[in-house]
Order: sequence, then structure tokens, then C-alpha cells
Amino acid sequence: MKLQKRFMREINGKKYYKFMVNIPPKIIEKAKLKEGDELEGEAKEGEVRLRRK
Repeated sequence: MKLQKRFMREINGKKYYKFMVNIPPKIIEKAKLKEGDELEGEAKEGEVRLRRK
């Protein structure tokens, strides 16, 4: 997996980006997640955790 930075828009000379990660289907299945699930995130240095809300 790779962290991807995507340009979204520019307003008054300031550029806005969002970050994306493509998660392989096997990991999604193992976590028993499905499309449309609400997720919440937690971060600490070097780690991001997602869980169903």
C-alpha cells in the first residue's frame, strides 16, 4: 500500500490536498468491512488506525 496525495482545488492561491490509501480487498474482508461503512481514525507517530464507527 502507498499513501497518495491528491490535489483537490486552489482557493486564493492556497492549494488543498487530500490523502488516500488503497486497501487490498483481502484486508477489507478480514476486517469484515463493507462499502459505505462509517469509519473513525486514530493517529500516532508512524501509525494510523481505522475502526468502524
